[in-house]
Amino acid sequence: MSSTGSATPARVHRLPVVGALRLGRPSDVWFKPALSVVAAVAPPSLLLVALGRLDLAAYTMAGSLCALYAHNRPYAARAKVLAWVILGMLGGLAVALVAASLTRDAVVLVTVGALLAAVQKAVCDATRVGPPAHVILTFVSSATLFVPQTLGQVPGHLALAAGAGAWAWLVGMAPAPLRPHGPERRATAQALDAAAAYAAAAARGGEGAAGARSAAYAAVHAAWQTLLAAGTRPSTTRGALERLVVRAEVALAAPTDADPTLLHTWARAVRGTGRIPRTGDPRRAGEGVRRDEESLRGAGDDLRRGNADTRRVDDGPRPTADAPRQRPGGLRGVGHAVPMDDDSRPVDDRSRPRADGPRRTSGGPLREVRGVRRVGGDSLPVDAGPPPMGDGPHRTGKVPPATGDLPRAERDELLGVDAERDVPPRPLWTRLERLRPVALRTALGCALAGYAALALGAERPYWALVTAASLYQANVTLTWSRAVQRVVGNVVGVLLFAAVTPVAQLGPLALVLCILACNFGAEALIGRNYWLGSVCVTPLALLVTELPGYQPTGELVTGRVVDTLVGALVGFAAAVAVTDRRAGRRVERALTAVHRAREHAARLVAGPAATPAALEAARRGLAAAVVDLRATADAAAGEWWQRALPQERVVLAEQAAHRTLAATVRRQGLLPDPGTSTHTHTEGASP
Repeated sequence: MSSTGSATPARVHRLPVVGALRLGRPSDVWFKPALSVVAAVAPPSLLLVALGRLDLAAYTMAGSLCALYAHNRPYAARAKVLAWVILGMLGGLAVALVAASLTRDAVVLVTVGALLAAVQKAVCDATRVGPPAHVILTFVSSATLFVPQTLGQVPGHLALAAGAGAWAWLVGMAPAPLRPHGPERRATAQALDAAAAYAAAAARGGEGAAGARSAAYAAVHAAWQTLLAAGTRPSTTRGALERLVVRAEVALAAPTDADPTLLHTWARAVRGTGRIPRTGDPRRAGEGVRRDEESLRGAGDDLRRGNADTRRVDDGPRPTADAPRQRPGGLRGVGHAVPMDDDSRPVDDRSRPRADGPRRTSGGPLREVRGVRRVGGDSLPVDAGPPPMGDGPHRTGKVPPATGDLPRAERDELLGVDAERDVPPRPLWTRLERLRPVALRTALGCALAGYAALALGAERPYWALVTAASLYQANVTLTWSRAVQRVVGNVVGVLLFAAVTPVAQLGPLALVLCILACNFGAEALIGRNYWLGSVCVTPLALLVTELPGYQPTGELVTGRVVDTLVGALVGFAAAVAVTDRRAGRRVERALTAVHRAREHAARLVAGPAATPAALEAARRGLAAAVVDLRATADAAAGEWWQRALPQERVVLAEQAAHRTLAATVRRQGLLPDPGTSTHTHTEGASP
């Protein structure tokens, strides 16, 4: 532990109740998973109604519920994630069906369900699959454990689930032809809005600025992860979105210079279906060679010292002291954004790398202007030799997607994106290692909740098991909040079930329509607060039990309430008992990672020959380390029985990292040096 840490365990945290039930804003795309799950559930269920085999709908619904996943992923990544989710669902379902066919011992079945829940929780957290993460998978496998089976029925039931899963995959991918860059657009818009909120908070001052800054960095980091997950295929649209995320990063580095209104305007434009705003001024490109001679006269010395990356050499004369100063990021005093290519525009083949010779772009052939040669859009001294072979795409022969038509300053901002795509992800086992405490909590809590429900005479102990599995969050405090939300939502939900049961029992078609309505309501409301979504999830789960045949409403309501309380109490007790004593150690590792990333970025800023790709990759790595530090510190702060955390060191490390990030942005030429009027071109700065 740090020297600032105390040897005394921290106090037990206050447990919120009212705050846990406070409603938030709905998600921007709440209707997408809501409509997707309806579209995935309806056809198989209605087909079974027509065939008179509604008793099999539980298996088709297992596959249909996979349509809830991966709505925040680019379609290239979504196709893979949905396929893995469906395979994972089928794997858990197969284990449950085989176990149910081999034994009717409830204790054994609860044990199998608890182990499955722990594996599903760990894998979903490690791969960041969700929402709804492991909860749906655990519900499917746990419920199936207590449905009587024979081994001969297992293949047919798995086939039903697989067929519905394939339909769910098609539903999830259906919007791709109409809006191929929809997820990337939404992530970029969220980053711009978060940067605008931080800029506005910084202008007002006060304590809210720190929280807004952390949220903005997290949103920008999430936007980069979404864009990187889209693949390496050249895309004009994705290149434009990447430049907008760079604008959000620049606004974070200089919030007082950023214009929140413009950032919000860009976000609204990106969210729509129209053209993506271009953040540069295309009128500059028309001046071409006429301005090259003037602007390059003073650039030779800078180029030979390796400092060409700090400013754009064809920006023209700098403004006088009386001239309006262009500002970075989403900047004040800018003109209208210029429309750019929409999602359907193909990429010019000239922007792709050539395997048989020097890299050419649509910027034109090799030419020389007063001692400087231009390779495509790059400017280099005639005697500088070949283009630099440092970090990033030059080494691998790749060109950042859709950057061939861009001026140099715009391309430099995106070189680190291509460099980051070349970095392999951490192995899955290393990500699972840090999840051992939460996996142990899940296994123990689910098993004990199921055993307790059996001891109380419950006929469906999987309700208690699923309740316990749904509780476990990043720390004990958040787990308590989820327990409160689960109990309140389930109690209100059983009342809703009692109200809709007379309608559901009118016939099979009425039952399916009620299930569809609950599916839609759950996904429409759960974004505002988990308890509000649980109000619809509870009657949905109870209605599914009606598929094989109608059951007494009173018994279902009483059993659900009792199992919910048992699962919540026992599950939370397990979370308190299984402490995560490595949380403080992870904070120390995160502090070390930020320190190393900051030193690396600072060395590049101070060095005269840092390549654009190296600067951009260092800036992105430092920003990611800061986001990870804040998430790790917040998670550790909610754990009980921990030594006092080095909160002061965390704050100081964040402040130092933010200063280094701003210096890195200035070194790239995206911001003027503080206290000077040096002209620096930025995208979006239109006269």
